[in-house]
Amino acid sequence: MEPIVLPRPHERGIVTDTPTDTTETGGRRRRGGRRERPTGPVGPQQVPWRLYKRPMEPTRVVSDDELESIHLASLEVLRDTGMDFLHPKSLEMWAEAGAAIDGERVRFDPELITELISSVPSEFTMYAPDPAHDFVIGGDNVAFTAVASAPNYTDRKAGRRTGNRDDYRTLLKLTQSLNIIHSHGGYPVEPCDLHPSIRHLEATRDILTLTNKAVNVYSLGAQRNLDCLEMVRIVRGLTEDEIDTHPIVHSVINVSSPLRLDIPMSEGIIQYSSRNQPIILTPFTLAGAMAPVTVAGAVVQQNAEALAGIAFTQLVRRGAPVMYGGFTSNVDMQSGSPAFGTPEFMQSAMLGGQLARRYGIPYRSSNVCAANAIDTQAGYESVFSLWGAIMGGANLVFHGAGWMEGGLHASPEKMVIDADLLSMVGTFLQPLIVDDATRAVDAIAEVGPGGHHFGTQHTQDRYRDAFYKPMISDWRNFETWDEAGRPTSYDHAERRAEELLGAYEAPALDDAVRAELDDFVDRRIAEGGVETDF
Repeated sequence: MEPIVLPRPHERGIVTDTPTDTTETGGRRRRGGRRERPTGPVGPQQVPWRLYKRPMEPTRVVSDDELESIHLASLEVLRDTGMDFLHPKSLEMWAEAGAAIDGERVRFDPELITELISSVPSEFTMYAPDPAHDFVIGGDNVAFTAVASAPNYTDRKAGRRTGNRDDYRTLLKLTQSLNIIHSHGGYPVEPCDLHPSIRHLEATRDILTLTNKAVNVYSLGAQRNLDCLEMVRIVRGLTEDEIDTHPIVHSVINVSSPLRLDIPMSEGIIQYSSRNQPIILTPFTLAGAMAPVTVAGAVVQQNAEALAGIAFTQLVRRGAPVMYGGFTSNVDMQSGSPAFGTPEFMQSAMLGGQLARRYGIPYRSSNVCAANAIDTQAGYESVFSLWGAIMGGANLVFHGAGWMEGGLHASPEKMVIDADLLSMVGTFLQPLIVDDATRAVDAIAEVGPGGHHFGTQHTQDRYRDAFYKPMISDWRNFETWDEAGRPTSYDHAERRAEELLGAYEAPALDDAVRAELDDFVDRRIAEGGVETDF
């Protein structure tokens, strides 16, 4: 499949966090104007906002023959067992395409599935509200999102509580401030004090006024989908027709494992794929619970569900961008609780990536953990998850920063710790330069046996930027660390979060664009938003 690479407004490379021009996009006004250098509080030193590529081959956890056997087993599941599609429109579309329909059950000829997924683009450009934050998904590109969809919020000062709008805005500001984050994964914590009838309107307005990075929207019914797409269109400055050539939102579609796609998720595919907006098709398969207890069996089911959902996007619109989402993990067989950051999660993440590459489809994975507190468990589970994602070939790492407790709470301190971890990974992904200067033969000869390199010109020319500078890790010796009060990583993260929030400035937004956005949101709220039964 030939990659679809849409026009991009800037060259690939390091870009700033704030807009740098007033470029017109699609004939409409744009957000613009570089901010003056801030004179207030300065946030912690961190990596610049940049785009990343994976310089090494992803890990292969099974042989080509074993991979093919998993592919064929998935097609067998779809042919013989089938999958339930609950949306009447989806059943009509599958029937017209030649699938076998029995009530809500759809069974597929393998050739139908393979033919449909062949039209998925291998790459696409994700357009952010600010063109400076556009990025490419697919190939060897790697990008990160913040945590999404946590119902609870925990910080060190006040503890654990149900998510509210203030906490939601706090995490949005951190998401904007952390350069390693490329896109929102959704609501970092649910603003539960906003009524569901209008939550999508107010929450998306907050995203578009407090941040300018790429936007994820939830598939929660046709009207909400249309509202969110219109709001992002307004801020990006596109005409209605230009939406079809500019992916400006992405949306995660979760299969209700095992083997069921419900009405809201199907509606999301119909609404967004028809407008050429990216779908991240992600089965939620837990081995031993909603999927077979073996990793191979769980991934067979994941793959069957993913292929059916991806094929449906192409039934809606040929060539619509879509990602293969891998989210298979296991459960604690004593309690039934989901477990994350496990060896099985890593194997599943890498195997999912191998399958996605077989199909030539961009791949999504996650940085997740099951820890209830910011402790050693949270650290090693996140590292395991992240390594499974990166070496599994993920193009988009969801829940990259801030996820805790199996997704049940988000934390500003964990967001900063994870951002430091992601920044280390991003630095690791930078190409290793090997040339005459970096081989340093002359410097080695200058120092000779028994000397040191602290004072050489080679070191003096490079020491400021030679190594990654962490936000959290404390490299002081014991005596200095002891005199400083023995701060822990949690202490550092709390302080860094406060520094970032203290230095936060809302991104520039054209007054006319802000007025148009507010007019739309206020009108929809006055109309009652989306009707609910409570």
